[in-house]
Amino acid sequence: MATLCKNCSHALVFNPETQKLECSYCGSSFKAEEIESESKKYRQDLQAESMDTIYGETDGKYMDCYVYTCAECGGEIIINGSESSTNCIYCGNPNVVFSRIARQKCPDYILPFSITKDKAVSLVREHLKKGIFVPHKIKKVNIDYVRGIYLPYWLINAEFSGAVVLSGQVQEGKHTRTYYFGRAGDINIKNLPIDASKMVSDESTARLEPFSMTRLKHFDEDYLAGFYSNVTDITYSDLRSSALKRAEEYFEDEAIHDCHVDNPKIIRAYPSIKLNNDLIYAMLPAWFISFKYKGKHHTILINGDTGKVVCGIPWNKILFYSLLIGLGILTTAAAFFLFKYTLPLVMAAGRSRSGSKSGKLIAYLVVGIIALFTTGIRKVVKVVKNIKLTQDRDTFNFMKKRQG
Repeated sequence: MATLCKNCSHALVFNPETQKLECSYCGSSFKAEEIESESKKYRQDLQAESMDTIYGETDGKYMDCYVYTCAECGGEIIINGSESSTNCIYCGNPNVVFSRIARQKCPDYILPFSITKDKAVSLVREHLKKGIFVPHKIKKVNIDYVRGIYLPYWLINAEFSGAVVLSGQVQEGKHTRTYYFGRAGDINIKNLPIDASKMVSDESTARLEPFSMTRLKHFDEDYLAGFYSNVTDITYSDLRSSALKRAEEYFEDEAIHDCHVDNPKIIRAYPSIKLNNDLIYAMLPAWFISFKYKGKHHTILINGDTGKVVCGIPWNKILFYSLLIGLGILTTAAAFFLFKYTLPLVMAAGRSRSGSKSGKLIAYLVVGIIALFTTGIRKVVKVVKNIKLTQDRDTFNFMKKRQG
């Protein structure tokens, strides 16, 4: 079902900048609450028909999709089992799969897009220009797809209890000793957003946070006009598992931070969570922007409310390792000069106190070098992990199949 203009009957599209539904044909604009489609009450119980029902038996050769009719041009819209709004591939007008929204899993709230398509693309362009290790071709790459998608979330309140046993190392003089610690505590969770779609990785969507929950509005399907959306497809068990994982990660981070030791590790963990019954089903906005680089698709996510950019950008490995090797050579040369010239002079002076200070200086230098390279390695690991998320094929396919 398309939301039509009251003045000229052409399809309306929600504009994040004005927060109104606008008609590109006559220029009219309306607030979402001002629009009430005459056909809504007749179409709200209309169910999608299976592809087999429309075209006959397919003998399992084709995936079973669902067929709706575009309210603007009458064309057939074929969607999967979890989409709730899309665009007609024939006339390009937005359509809301209204029966799925009205009678099946209707959201309680929606957070309307406040970042426009042009702004989202601009934010990505700015992000790609940052960093000395970003390849020049990436900074001018052509963007292939741009999709604004409302993602389903459950907002939960819960009570988490956790206990962990940790190990860590403590330097005592010339020796390193391993100690063991125990930490336990409770967390009261309020309005924690849990991704309710199986089609996008939870790690990617978690990085989109935070959203401005104070801007949530009571659900109105007119906000979907011009955007794509999915309904929740997870079970209660999936929801509980995701909530437990999120809470456990936060608790363990706090427990590790509370133990002032080197190389802290969680040895045992005893987590539990109890979800309250006041679950809130909401749709939250995200832009999906894709480009191709060296034969691989990269999908960048942008928080459609705050403009936060989530991605890992391919980096110039040759430049990075060249600088790393160069830094290593300079550090080695400095250490060689210190050991060859400074240390013998101190020792020749026969002043043990100064020699002790020099020894400490050398020790600090060595520790500093090790810390520098360790930090570099950690950053590389983090970058590689972020790039893998950006190159995730499931995320790209989720975005690409939206008819645009």
